[in-house]
Amino acid sequence: MTTQLPRQQQEWPGTPRELDPPADHGETSWRGRDRLGGRRALVTGGDSGIGRAVALAFAREGADVAIAHLPQESDDAEVTAELVRAEGRRAELLPGDLRTFEANRDLARAAVEALGGVDVLVCNAAFQMTHDAVEEFPPDQVERTFATNVFSPFWLVRELADELSSNGGSVIVTTSIQAYQPSDHLLDYAATKAALNNLVVNLAQELGPRGVRVNAVAPGPIWTPLIPATMSPEKVESFGADTPLGRPGQPVEVAAAFVFLASDEASYVSGTVLGVTGGKPVF
Repeated sequence: MTTQLPRQQQEWPGTPRELDPPADHGETSWRGRDRLGGRRALVTGGDSGIGRAVALAFAREGADVAIAHLPQESDDAEVTAELVRAEGRRAELLPGDLRTFEANRDLARAAVEALGGVDVLVCNAAFQMTHDAVEEFPPDQVERTFATNVFSPFWLVRELADELSSNGGSVIVTTSIQAYQPSDHLLDYAATKAALNNLVVNLAQELGPRGVRVNAVAPGPIWTPLIPATMSPEKVESFGADTPLGRPGQPVEVAAAFVFLASDEASYVSGTVLGVTGGKPVF
């Protein structure tokens, strides 16, 4: 059954408070089974959308969570932290812009200090902005997209590799269906997601002998504030309608994949990209 969304638009970076309909982060639907008991997770882009859903699901599964977010998204990040704390787990807020090596180095150190270590690294922060023609893509946007989406995960893994190795850790990167079926109005974003798929496979080879599993989740069209903040109202209206399931996914539906990959249930899973796409092929 095809679902049509109301036309709407937000200023970047967007907020879940203005989404119509509201996104489901698992507030009332996720039931934890202690699959991540005692683990410590760093989640980038944890203020809203997929990041919020992952942080909440991790908390309900028994993990403490450090939530990295842009400074201008502090209000939304505080909501995520409150959801985590309501489960009796620690939530540490770590604001910053992850476009430089120094910012990622500082985040890695801050997360280890705040949580007493990091067992799971979720590289979820991303930037996108649509344009209708290649000539319209500003050079600074392309640089920002690659710095946020590709360079930051590389630097975070680099800085946390020893820490993760000592704990039999897990790295999970958010890629996208755009890596397989790129949209012409998301040229730079789609290219970064393809690069991340390659990075994940290589990191799995590099870090596997050190006991670290590296995987990715490739969402399809997921209903988050990024959509009305980066797409025209007309594109928002039809968002997700082209999937075989005929609708966009909810953040909580993606969080399930992250919980699986972070848990012991995925102890022999590494170098894999797990699609959560509403039926769009991931290959």
